[in-house]
Amino acid sequence: MPRPTAAQLAYGSATVIVSTIAMLLLSQTSTGLGVAVISAAALALGLLVALTVPLPRRRGRHAAGRTGPAAAPAGPDATASTAARVPEPRTAAAEHPVHH
Repeated sequence: MPRPTAAQLAYGSATVIVSTIAMLLLSQTSTGLGVAVISAAALALGLLVALTVPLPRRRGRHAAGRTGPAAAPAGPDATASTAARVPEPRTAAAEHPVHH
């Protein structure tokens, strides 16, 4: 199971605190059972909010490795298209010829 992000923890915690205070003030309950029900509802709401916060998208080489099978080339041309995208290394002598 992946670890929660800072945004998920912040949104979930803020939701639990704000919703608990709001429900306690609106219901004006003073019994232990009422406080327990409101606390459980606030925790469930906070968990729901934390799980629905969108995760950040990965960038760089990690994102390229997570492509689906539809994005990957198939068949005998797969190696040719991969090789066409990678340039050959250059040599210093070919780039800058020295004239005397």
